Amino acid sequence: MNKNRNVKPQKLQLTKQHPLPPEVFEIPDWPGPGEIDLNIHDFPHKSSTTEWWYMHAHLPAADGKNYSLFASFFRKAVSYDKTKKEYNYAHSVLWALTDIENKKYYPTSLVDRDAPRIGLKRIKKGHGTKDPYFKRATIEMLKKGVVPYPDTLLKKDPVVPWNKLDLNYDGQLFKKLADGSYQLCLNNKRLDIQLELNFQPKMKPVRHGDHGVIENSAVEDFFYYFIPHCEVKGYVKLKKDKSEIKAGKGWYDHEFGAKPPSKDTKENEDIAWNWIGLQLDNGFQLTVYDVHTKDTERGKGIHLIMIDSKGQKHKTTDFKFQPYGERWTSTRTFNRYPVKWKVTSEEFQLDLEISTIVDDQEFSTVVSKPAFWEGRIEITGTQKGKKVSGRGYLERHGHLETDTIELFLKSVSRTTLASVRKVLPSNPQKEKLEELVSVKGNTRLLKNTDSDIYKKKLIAPIREITDRGGKSWRSYTTLACADAVGGYSQEAIDWMALPELMHVGSLIIDDVQDKSTIRRGGPTAHIVHGEALAINSGSAAYFIGQSCIYYGQQPDEMKVKIYNCYFETMRASHSGQAFDINGLDYLMPRALKNDVLAKKLPLMVLAIHRLKSGAPAGYLAKIGALLGKGTEEQIFALAHFFETLGVSFQVIDDTLNLKGFKDNLKTKAEDLTAGKITYPVALAMSKMPRSDRAKLWNIIRAKTDDIKELNKAITLINKYDAINQSERFARLNLERAWKKLDPLIEDTMVKISIRAFSWYVLERTY
Repeated sequence: MNKNRNVKPQKLQLTKQHPLPPEVFEIPDWPGPGEIDLNIHDFPHKSSTTEWWYMHAHLPAADGKNYSLFASFFRKAVSYDKTKKEYNYAHSVLWALTDIENKKYYPTSLVDRDAPRIGLKRIKKGHGTKDPYFKRATIEMLKKGVVPYPDTLLKKDPVVPWNKLDLNYDGQLFKKLADGSYQLCLNNKRLDIQLELNFQPKMKPVRHGDHGVIENSAVEDFFYYFIPHCEVKGYVKLKKDKSEIKAGKGWYDHEFGAKPPSKDTKENEDIAWNWIGLQLDNGFQLTVYDVHTKDTERGKGIHLIMIDSKGQKHKTTDFKFQPYGERWTSTRTFNRYPVKWKVTSEEFQLDLEISTIVDDQEFSTVVSKPAFWEGRIEITGTQKGKKVSGRGYLERHGHLETDTIELFLKSVSRTTLASVRKVLPSNPQKEKLEELVSVKGNTRLLKNTDSDIYKKKLIAPIREITDRGGKSWRSYTTLACADAVGGYSQEAIDWMALPELMHVGSLIIDDVQDKSTIRRGGPTAHIVHGEALAINSGSAAYFIGQSCIYYGQQPDEMKVKIYNCYFETMRASHSGQAFDINGLDYLMPRALKNDVLAKKLPLMVLAIHRLKSGAPAGYLAKIGALLGKGTEEQIFALAHFFETLGVSFQVIDDTLNLKGFKDNLKTKAEDLTAGKITYPVALAMSKMPRSDRAKLWNIIRAKTDDIKELNKAITLINKYDAINQSERFARLNLERAWKKLDPLIEDTMVKISIRAFSWYVLERTY
C-alpha cells in the first residue's frame, strides 16, 4: 500500500445540538459533529480494521438496454505492526453487473494475492466453516495457492494512498476527481465486460445509524455515511455491445469500522444483515440497515433513514422490514433467498413492496462464506396514501442455511421434492395429465377414463415414497457436474426430479423383490398399495422422470446423448439387480475348494456394485456434464469419479452392516442373516485357508439370526482384517479417481462441495 502521509484527525466537539454516542470519542479519526468533510473522510482511515467504499447505479442506456451495477472496494486488517503502529491489510473488490433485459447476473471478485495463506491461517484459528468436510476440501484447495472461482487472485498489490481517494485494485479503479465527482472503472476480460462511470453527487452526505454509528454485533462498530442521489454518466460494454449512459442514477456510501477499547475482542462470526437502498419516483430516497445475529431476523440497532425531495433527513426505528412469500433456491449453494419484502412504517405512512427483478443475483465468494445475495430490486406501494414506485438494491448477507453437509443435503432434498411435485403433481390438471400419460394435447388416450383412478393407483404409490424425502445426492450429482464444467445448473433445477424418480422407481420394485417392509421411515409402497400396483408405479416412475429430457430446452443432438445415457443407466442398473438377486451362492461349492476362484470373489462383488450402484451415479454425472457443455475429457472424468463413488459407497455400506453388529446385535448384520456375499466377506474368503472359508460359509448359508453364530462370522472376518481393508480400498479407489478429475475441472465453490460430499459419503457411520 502507498502510505504518503497521515491525515490529521478531525477534532471532536460535543454540543447539545449534536450529541454523539460514546463510541465516537474512542476513535480519533472518525467524523465529529456537523457536516462530514468529504475531503478528509472519503480517504482511508488509519483506525479502520474493516473499510469499504460502495456504490450502485441504475443505468438505462441510450440504445434501449438497461443495466444495474454494484461495486465494493474492501480492505480488512489481517495483522498489526507494533513497530510501525499500523495495520496490515488484505484487499478485495467485488462487483456485479445485472443485465435487466436478458435477466443475467455477471459477478466479479478479485481477492488479495495472499488470500490462500490468510484463509489457511483463519481456518487454523477456528474461523470459517465448522463443517469438517467443507473445511478439509477448502484447505486442500487453498494449499494449492488458489482460491475458488468466481474469486480470482489480484495480480498486483493494490494502490491505496492515505491522502486521497484514488483506489487501484489491479485495474479496478475508484477515485475522486477535482470537481467532487467519483470515477469508477471496472473490467472483467473473462466475461468481456468493461464499464466507465462518473458519479456526480446531487446532495450532501448523510449519516446512517446513530449519528453515523452502526453498532455491529461482532467486534467492530462502524461509521457509515452515504450519498443516495448521484447522476451517473459513462458507458457499459458487455461483450460486443457498448452502451452509452447519459441519465443513470447512482448511490455512494462509505463505511469504516474499528474496535472500541471498551468492546469485547472476541470475534463473532454469526453476524448477518439485511440492507436496502431505494430511490423513489417522488424524489425521496430511503435506506434500511439491520445488523443482527443470523438466528434472528431483526436486530437491536435497526435504522430506517429517509431523505425527502428537499434533501432533509428523517429517521425512525418504528418500522418493519420483513421478507414474505416463497424463496428462491440457488443450485450452487442450495441456500434460499427471499424474493419479496415489505417495508412499512406508521410514522412515515409508508407501505412498500419490494420484489427482485432477477432472482439469481447470488454472489459466491470466499469473502462471504460462501455467498450472499445482492441485486437490483423494484419497489411499488404508497407513501402518505399516494402511489409511489422506484428501484434500488438489496443485500442479504450471512443468512446461510447450508453451512454443514447435513444441512446442505437437507436443502438438496427439499429442492428435489419441489421438482418432483412439479413433474408429478398429486392432483394433475388436464394438460399435465395428458403430459403424464402421453403428450400435451393428446386427449384421445384419456377419453372415457377416470382421472381419480390414475392419481390413486399410479401417482400415489410413487409419491408415497418421494414425499418422505431422502438424501437426494443423485439429483445433486447431476447439477453439480453441470456447474463443475462451467455450465449454469439453475436452468436445470427441474431436472432434479429425473434421478429421484429413477431411484424411487428402483426402490419400490427392490422392496417387492426383497419383501422389505420399511422404506424411508415408513411402510413400503407394496405394503400400502399392494404388490401389483407397486410394481406398475415403480416401472412408471422410470418413464415419468424421463419427461425432463422430453421437455428440456436443449438442442436435439444433446437430447439424444442424454437419452442414451438415461437408458444405458437403466439397462446397467437392472443388470446389476439381476446379478445381486442371484448372488454368488452358486459359486461357493467350487470356491471352497478352488483358491484361484476364491481370490476372484472380491472382483465379482465389485462388478455387481459397479452395475447396480456405480453405473447410475456415473451416468447421472455424465448427464450433468453434458448439460453443462463439458469437454469429452471432463465428461469422462466426472462419470468415472462418480461411478467410483457409487462403488465405494456400496463397499462402505457393506462394512457398516458388519460394524454395526457390534453396537446392536439384534438389529445389525442383516446381510449375513440374508446369506449375502458382500465385499468384506468376499475379501476375507479370498485370504482364508479352506478350513476357515468353510466355517464362514456354513454360517452364512444357514441364514441364521443367532447372535452367537453371527459373532463367530464377524470374528472370522476380522481375523483377516477384511473390514478395515475394505474401507481402505473404498477410500483409496476414490482418491485415485479424484486425482484424474482434479486437474480437469476448475477450482470453484462447487468443486469444494463435490470433494466434501464424497468424503462425507465414505465416512458416514450409519
